[in-house]
Amino acid sequence: MRKAFLKKARETLQEMREQLLRNVQAELHEGREQSKDEGMDTYDLASDARDREINFILTDREREKLQAIDEALARVGEGSYGACESCESDIAEGRLEALPFTRLCINCQAEREKEARMNKRFEEDRTYRRLTTGDTDEETS
Repeated sequence: MRKAFLKKARETLQEMREQLLRNVQAELHEGREQSKDEGMDTYDLASDARDREINFILTDREREKLQAIDEALARVGEGSYGACESCESDIAEGRLEALPFTRLCINCQAEREKEARMNKRFEEDRTYRRLTTGDTDEETS
């Protein structure tokens, strides 16, 4: 890859990383401020607990994104940035600009998503058959 593109990618990734860390810090600070409220009724407490649970989920997603960014920065450093981890072909620069921490070219990503949909459909069908069979067994008992 061109040196100018790699430099720009490194800067973009570092900027994304810093912004993500700022967002996490702000959310943590906000969560601490919210937990200081006293005199909350049951509904407020339940709502607060739900909000904290959602924040934990978001934090997990952010942690995964941070890890992906760190791994992309490592690939830039070692010279493997921009190569698809599946087929080893070059990832299009446009894709890297849109999603700088991607590991796969568009074709391999589409194939993985297709496989994931098929697996999900298979699992749903299997669960449905199991439930249908279980319902029939209970009725005959």
